[in-house]
Amino acid sequence: MGWSNRSLFRRKDVGRLVAEMGASDRLNRRLGPLALTGLGIGATIGTGLYVQTGIVAHQLAGPSIILSFLLAAVGCGFAALCYSELASMVPVAGSAYTYAYATLGELVAWIIGWDLILEYAIGSSVVAAGWSNYFEAFLRNAFHIHLDPRLSSAPWDYEITTGSFFLKTVTLAGGEQALAWFNLPAVLVTLLVTVILVKGVRESAGFNAAMVLINIGVILMIVSIGWSYVDPSNWRPFFHEDKGLRGVAEGAGRIFFAYIGFDSISTHAEEARNPQRDLAIGIMAALGICTVLYIAVAAVLTGMTPYRMIDQAAPLATALEGRGLTWSSGVITLGILAGMTSSLLVGNLSQPRILLAMARDGLLPRGVFAAVHPRWKTPWKSTILVGGVVGLAAALAPLGFLADLVSIGTLFAFVIVSAAVWILRFTNPELPRPFRAPWVPLVSTMGVLVNGAMMFSLGPENWLRLLIWLILGLTIYFGYGRRRSVLGREATGGAETAGGSP
Repeated sequence: MGWSNRSLFRRKDVGRLVAEMGASDRLNRRLGPLALTGLGIGATIGTGLYVQTGIVAHQLAGPSIILSFLLAAVGCGFAALCYSELASMVPVAGSAYTYAYATLGELVAWIIGWDLILEYAIGSSVVAAGWSNYFEAFLRNAFHIHLDPRLSSAPWDYEITTGSFFLKTVTLAGGEQALAWFNLPAVLVTLLVTVILVKGVRESAGFNAAMVLINIGVILMIVSIGWSYVDPSNWRPFFHEDKGLRGVAEGAGRIFFAYIGFDSISTHAEEARNPQRDLAIGIMAALGICTVLYIAVAAVLTGMTPYRMIDQAAPLATALEGRGLTWSSGVITLGILAGMTSSLLVGNLSQPRILLAMARDGLLPRGVFAAVHPRWKTPWKSTILVGGVVGLAAALAPLGFLADLVSIGTLFAFVIVSAAVWILRFTNPELPRPFRAPWVPLVSTMGVLVNGAMMFSLGPENWLRLLIWLILGLTIYFGYGRRRSVLGREATGGAETAGGSP
């Protein structure tokens, strides 16, 4: 095969993507609009709200974190409209990877697919690490059980304002200082979620629905109880004294992590009963519900506690405890754990489906990543592999570093999806579009500009990490994927079909 630019940007026809839906190794269509919306909310409301809110308010935005949430929601809204159009057109597993393959070509598709590993697998690691913080608080407050701090923290820590790393020290029961070992609770919850996911999507969706209802109930309880303790003087000054307006933009780039997950609905297009209608409903409903809840929680948190005093590990539980509401703190912490478990579940549910789509195209080993269990109809091998990676990262890497890496990777994917809608309107105007994003190209352009601006707000150190990640991915692509690509073999007479084994 030659190394021509044409081969690097070969595209997979949309008609072919839809035709392949009849293959025998396809996933079961079991999810309706409510289940999809629940999956989106479950994936979205988690560590971003329950941990990152405290970090961003304390270090970057202060009470103006409310504006940071709004700015991030605007960028997500543009991307959500674009996701909805593409998902209704191409109702197969793969999300932005599949859309890029159909519009921008194989190389860009690989970059997006590799980039989505940051969103889902590494994002789940952030959730698992944040889950551990609240689990420790729950055991301490409800049962007076104190975990060995060396087994509940990663051995490294990270300062988001400077981008610096340092060894994590913890205080033992006797008062002496010691280095942290690894985050054991994060590993255990990841193991539990992996077992549930291997079993099947119906069981996963049912478990998730229960967790989502608890999660929303907890948020409403936080807002209703906390509002009576809000002191408006805590909202003055409204902007962070050191950051000012710049803190709103920087805060949006980092609190954007709280919105990651609504787009995971598109990864389940192949399991939606009526994808042309239900995917758009699920994506937009999940984003809208989460935005309202986020703004309400941010207002209550910063109104209850001066932003410089907000706890950065478990901010909501600590704020309630500070008002003497220990009983409600325990109940709410339990609900938060349910919500974060749901977020972890959907993240680990989505990642294997991205890998599944890439393996079907020959870009990853099919025997591992495209293996669908004959009974449960789940990508079981890749689910187990993803669970192992998520558990390892959560055990050893600092939460703040992982969150920044996930944010810039997801923003990059949003930029590509926004551009893809406009490109596809020109290159394939005749394709059926059950859902059409309004005001294109304005929506596409704003999706690129707003999400691109949030990428730049994350600072040069995060761009460097993204570049290193992409170089690693390109090495794998040129060393393996490009030579084994299904489209590439067909173009060179290799008689390779979409259902074959590379």
